[in-house]
Amino acid sequence: MTRPKRSDKKGETRLDRTTALDLYTRMVRIRQFEEKAARLYEQGLLPGFLHSSVGQEAVAVGVCGALRKDDYITSTHRGHGHIIAKGAGLDRMFAELYGRETGFNRGLGGSMHIMDFELGVLGANGIVGAGIPIAAGAGLSIQLRGTDQVAVAFFGDGAINTGAFHEGINLAAIWDLPCVFVCENNLYAESTPQEYVLRIPALTERARGYGIPGELVDGNDLVAVYDAARRAVERARAGKGPTLLECRTYRWYGHYIGDPAVYRPQEEVEYWKARDPIPRFEAWMKEHVGFDDADREAVWQAVAAEVEAAVKFAEESPLTPVEAALDCVYS
Repeated sequence: MTRPKRSDKKGETRLDRTTALDLYTRMVRIRQFEEKAARLYEQGLLPGFLHSSVGQEAVAVGVCGALRKDDYITSTHRGHGHIIAKGAGLDRMFAELYGRETGFNRGLGGSMHIMDFELGVLGANGIVGAGIPIAAGAGLSIQLRGTDQVAVAFFGDGAINTGAFHEGINLAAIWDLPCVFVCENNLYAESTPQEYVLRIPALTERARGYGIPGELVDGNDLVAVYDAARRAVERARAGKGPTLLECRTYRWYGHYIGDPAVYRPQEEVEYWKARDPIPRFEAWMKEHVGFDDADREAVWQAVAAEVEAAVKFAEESPLTPVEAALDCVYS
């Protein structure tokens, strides 16, 4: 991917057209994957639970857009977007959700436990906050090996009160590990509003307790997320230690597909839908790099074809045999 140029205004990134279109396409890819997966799940075609990241695309793409392929990420139960943003193919993603042999983990991981070491994806994780110490461990590995890689941990606001949050970030701080900790603050931990469990107005205030930088970002503004992530990644790569980013965003659906989400007022949902990160970035591209309706149609049609081909690939792939369930179990 072409590296962006900095503008004269401090803190603002000026993306070229090629890079902007790449980031835009990644967001559209996540949106269409998630919408298609939700429909398949509602039809009873996908097993298990499904947690959609529709509405949060700018966080995954903005952060992963600032990374190299050999950098690491850890993800969450709502992790499809992170993994796609890191470069995962939709065909193997759908195959994993379908429980097929051709999935990233032979269908054994399913929606919440996808991993691929070749992409630097150290695993989505159904345990809240569990990816934070894993990312710290990856950061320690980088430091010991003397490479200039970076490890990123994605987690939700519900993880900020877990022991894993404190332990992982504290170790990264005292050892100056090359980590970036990204809190996707969508305002709810499952159905619990953030204000019920926190007295601080910004989660980045926690960073002061570890002596590291913290930055609050509009998580529905792709350019803002990308720029903040690039600064944090450059700092980590230079050996200056970790950064905590809080990206405020919103999931359009309930905690899981099928959740009636009665705990959220409808006017709140509509407020956030009006701040959809995809048309916001379209408006930015029209102003800064040249983008029109024909460009939009081309991207959406190309991704739609990619999604349909990926579903076909998954449905035609063989089911993972039952006996394979014991292949990755240790005792």
